[in-house]
Amino acid sequence: MTGLPGVPVTEATRVALSRADAHSAHNYDPLPVVLESAHGVWARGIDGVDYLDLLAGYSALNFGHAHPGLVAVATDQLARLSLTSRAFQHSLFGDFCEAVSRLCGKDAVLPMNTGAEAVETALKLARRWGYEVKGVPADRAEIITFAGNFHGRTIAIVGFSTDPDAHDGFGPYPPGFRTVAYGDIGALSDAITENTVAVLVEPIQGEAGVLVPPDGYLGAVRRLCDDTGVLMLADEIQSGLGRTGETFACDHEGVVPDVYILGKALGGGLVPVSAVVANWAVMGVIGPGQHGSTFGGNPLACAVATEVVRMLETGEYQQRSRELGAYLHELLGQLPRDGVAQVRGRGLWAGVELASGQPPARTICERLLARRVLAKDAHEGTIRLAPPLVVERHELTWAVEQLADSLVDSPDPL
Repeated sequence: MTGLPGVPVTEATRVALSRADAHSAHNYDPLPVVLESAHGVWARGIDGVDYLDLLAGYSALNFGHAHPGLVAVATDQLARLSLTSRAFQHSLFGDFCEAVSRLCGKDAVLPMNTGAEAVETALKLARRWGYEVKGVPADRAEIITFAGNFHGRTIAIVGFSTDPDAHDGFGPYPPGFRTVAYGDIGALSDAITENTVAVLVEPIQGEAGVLVPPDGYLGAVRRLCDDTGVLMLADEIQSGLGRTGETFACDHEGVVPDVYILGKALGGGLVPVSAVVANWAVMGVIGPGQHGSTFGGNPLACAVATEVVRMLETGEYQQRSRELGAYLHELLGQLPRDGVAQVRGRGLWAGVELASGQPPARTICERLLARRVLAKDAHEGTIRLAPPLVVERHELTWAVEQLADSLVDSPDPL
């Protein structure tokens, strides 16, 4: 493994990569860098090199690495009380639930840990609502999902994935899901039956390459759900909490789903925190013993997530995403057409689709790594960019310059 001049590759890096490869399941194929510390938008490798992070933990690090306010809250709480389980109440739980409910404009929160857990929770909630409120016959509930979706890695979720890597070889899968084309309101309308209880939608599909649906699509989904008595479940795990320039990506169309599914940035990049948020008309169907989590809503998670809500309520991060996102998309739009076919996204989130004739996106990401930029491919032909919302204008300028160079000039191979 070699790199550009000024980007040394040390023996320590080689050893660390080798040890990880020898003793870790090979369910990831990470870029060949080993990070040891980070602050803001910069991460330092054990090779002593600083890298500009344009991935932000798939939007888990919206506020940057080691945000001082979040670290202070977490450190203080860690010394006080970290876990009680939900068998007992703790002093921060009410504040957390009230804050997240207020942010979403909903009545109630069901806290979990990971995004996949939150999606599974929302699916269970929708099915139970369908039986108890809508009157769907037992075990007949259907939930509609979309081609290109990514909602997590559980058996139920990968069962309705259209990505062969995620889907194939793990069946049999639970029934009760229909998958239709993303962005096609006619296909969605045709799929709804009297047994449909919910539509599970990403307002922007991240893993598929930062796909933004056609203008008006989310509003049309909302109206169709209203007209047919179906719940709209919005997976805002990656797209929410400031990433697109609004608190939620649904806000761009003035759409309020029946259920918000949150995760990633809710934990401030420090702890896994997720939540399902809905009004009591939906949330009220879940009773004691019918769902739970040992770590969901733990004191440490609640302390951090409540501070995250407080930060978002200032509007500062949404504004930064709007303004700097417009600048990022302006820069990306100036890249040569023989290198980039299309740029998609909103706010500080972009999918850069490579032009025909370019090498795979993974290769471009390796070239970026050699230029001290961390980015990730979304499938073979798209580079996903999602810098922390604390990034500065000059850092975006430099990063896009590195991308431009990577499209035309290959450094020594990594």
